[in-house]
Amino acid sequence: MSLRPLIAVDWGTSSLRGAQLDAAGRVVESRQFPRGIMTVAPGQFDAVFEACFGDWMQAPDALCLISGMAGSQQGWQEAPYCPCPAGFEELASALHWLQPGRIAIVPGLSCLHSDGLPVPQHDVMRGEEIQIFGALALTGRRDATVVLPGTHSKWAQVEAGRVQGFRSFMTGEVFALLSQHSILSRTLATDAPWHEGAFVHGVQLAQRTPSVLSSIFATRTLALFGSLPAVQHPSFLSGLLIGEELRAMHPAARDVLLVGNALLTGRYALALSGLGVASQSLGDEATWAGHAALAQKLQA
Repeated sequence: MSLRPLIAVDWGTSSLRGAQLDAAGRVVESRQFPRGIMTVAPGQFDAVFEACFGDWMQAPDALCLISGMAGSQQGWQEAPYCPCPAGFEELASALHWLQPGRIAIVPGLSCLHSDGLPVPQHDVMRGEEIQIFGALALTGRRDATVVLPGTHSKWAQVEAGRVQGFRSFMTGEVFALLSQHSILSRTLATDAPWHEGAFVHGVQLAQRTPSVLSSIFATRTLALFGSLPAVQHPSFLSGLLIGEELRAMHPAARDVLLVGNALLTGRYALALSGLGVASQSLGDEATWAGHAALAQKLQA
């Protein structure tokens, strides 16, 4: 289907990215700015948007879809989360229009986990939902486990083209906290080169340990007794934390699609392979494909 001129924007906490897509959904031009939502003063979002993408919006009948943290309470305008299960139909109907028919914020998704507790837990995502639907569009899949590594990794279960639910893991943030602000930081060189063997060792240990809270301390004792060269400690800790994430979600993993930057998806692919789980990796193309597929849905 031929699309209206589409401006796809991914407005995150620390960065602002945009792509101009042609009528077939192909990227014509892309831009990136260090203007994440935390750098924008209240009431200035429209001015920043105009400065970054105003020329693109001059195209006749242009449509702009904005995903990410622009729809958060700290963003341009709050876009209420779309509850799971959700597919393109639900997402399209929940768009938050800044300018009706012209500029809209994609709402993000929410889901509930009871986990046997009297008070259910909410889980949320903003921006990843576009990547999930883009990954499905690019691969032609309708059922998959979609994993989005990052500061707060997401594991989403998709059935019949709809996100049934998902779980978030603070894996990346915990790695940063441990490596920079804990006792481990005294002996852990964050600029050390990647070491595959140490990473795999950490992943495997996470599958067998009684508790990752105990195993994390092994990073300290490895340094004390010289059991593992200091240059390998960051890779070991990374493997340990990602391995714990996989231990929690491995039983649900099937047809895994990894979406994110090549460094992180490469680590997750290696960890999954060691557990006998095959995966396929996608990068930024999933974001723009998701915007294009959502725009196509709006025109259907």
